[in-house]
Amino acid sequence: MAGAWTDIGSVDGTPYGVYLKVANKSLVWYNDPLFAETGAAPPETWEDFVELSENLSDVGVDPLSVAGADGWVLTDWFENVYLQTAGPQMYDQLAAHEIPWTDPSVEVALETLAEIWGQERLLAGGTDGTLQTDFPTSVVTVFSDDPEAAMVVGADFIGGVVADSTNSAVGDDARVFSFPYVAGEEGAVVVAGDAAVAMNDDEATMELLRFLAGPEAAGEWAALGGFLSPNRHLTADDYADPLTGQVAEQIVTAGDSVRFDLSDLQPAAFGATVGDGMWQTLQDFMADPSDVEGTMERLESEAAQAHGE
Repeated sequence: MAGAWTDIGSVDGTPYGVYLKVANKSLVWYNDPLFAETGAAPPETWEDFVELSENLSDVGVDPLSVAGADGWVLTDWFENVYLQTAGPQMYDQLAAHEIPWTDPSVEVALETLAEIWGQERLLAGGTDGTLQTDFPTSVVTVFSDDPEAAMVVGADFIGGVVADSTNSAVGDDARVFSFPYVAGEEGAVVVAGDAAVAMNDDEATMELLRFLAGPEAAGEWAALGGFLSPNRHLTADDYADPLTGQVAEQIVTAGDSVRFDLSDLQPAAFGATVGDGMWQTLQDFMADPSDVEGTMERLESEAAQAHGE
């Protein structure tokens, strides 16, 4: 398995499962015809990303479609910015609540997000419209026959929504670039995924896990499409299309800069509850990006309660 995935499937150094199907959450999807029409080019840095968004707005194109009605989408934005600005070690500490959400590193991440979230003109539908937009709608907004925005931040599974709900073609009309480099940890990737977990140590169980973790099984699935593997022995050419191969390669080459979705590592009351915890607090922050201090204090209070502290 590639890089940090062995650690992700282990507890206290003991492996219990292998990750088979993974998700790359450090992507920005863009409408290529709309980019071509406006002369836009995929940015590499956060500064260029903000500038591109402002330039698109200046020529009458809404830059970003954000599913603010789904709090987990906003956590993905935060996690990408935090991983890069704070680094993998502090990301781990925050995930384990070994440092508080009032730490200065959280302030940096929120202030960085506010550079985009604080400019209503960069959000399709403005702030109010964004907070009423769900995930599938955010994708269709960018890739419909009459697109209303140029970009949407999201995982590789956006490709499935594009294929099922629009006439756009993944890899042609719908393309991706890596979440723009902010600072510190270049090439870092936020991931999620599905694991096969051993419930016993029987030889047959171990043999099955070895097979599932190997390149043969991963290659069969990769060729079918709609699948990413963390297996380092697969190449981009093993995938059903070049774009998926590109996205998978990003996970493998990230090595120890891969980190699992932070909100998924939290108690559900804090990391995965509609109307509460991280989801609601980041929605409230999007509604008022000037309230960095209040957002940090609320996150810390809710994290401490969820962790039983």
